[in-house]
Amino acid sequence: MAALQRIRELKDFVVEEAKSARAFLGAVGVNPREVRMAELNEHTDSTAVASLLKPLREGRPLGLLSEAGCPAIADPGAALVEAAHAAGFRVVPLVGPSAVTLALMASGLEGQRFAFCGYLPRDSAERAQRIKQLEQRSRREHETEIFIETPYRNDALLGGLLDTCAPATRLCVAADLTLATESIRTQSVADWRRSRPSLGKRPAVFLLLART
Repeated sequence: MAALQRIRELKDFVVEEAKSARAFLGAVGVNPREVRMAELNEHTDSTAVASLLKPLREGRPLGLLSEAGCPAIADPGAALVEAAHAAGFRVVPLVGPSAVTLALMASGLEGQRFAFCGYLPRDSAERAQRIKQLEQRSRREHETEIFIETPYRNDALLGGLLDTCAPATRLCVAADLTLATESIRTQSVADWRRSRPSLGKRPAVFLLLART
């Protein structure tokens, strides 16, 4: 793949977590001892992001690796991309899997109009209110609403969806995308209520489309 070949040519990376990044690079044929890494994650001070562009300022290409999912989509790497644009550097996206688009492709829901809404509120009452707002928008715009959750809160989110949404609203839960344990299921909220699964800590994407 062209993306893997490009990765193998790079010597500088910004990564979310160095240990897992080394494991990934080793798996795709890169000697981790021969590359330089800087970390960018939720603990990185916003004032330090610009300094991560040092390789670019010195004339070397710089790669961005995410811990999971697609770089800069619900990912701290977005701050690095923003800084690169602000500094006038060229940004080149590489082809790779995106859980958001894979889930939408497999859901059977509206693919002409959709919105990625990121994470919903942690508080149960605020989350329920947000779900109502998204369902109303979906019904009004005939738009698929897509969101994700930290895996250990998957079951709380699914429970909130089933307790809040109208019975006819279509709900897709796509878990473990691209893995051997992949599961993608779309049905009405009424049908989900008849047999509530436990997702556990499986990475998942949730999509809903309200009936008009």
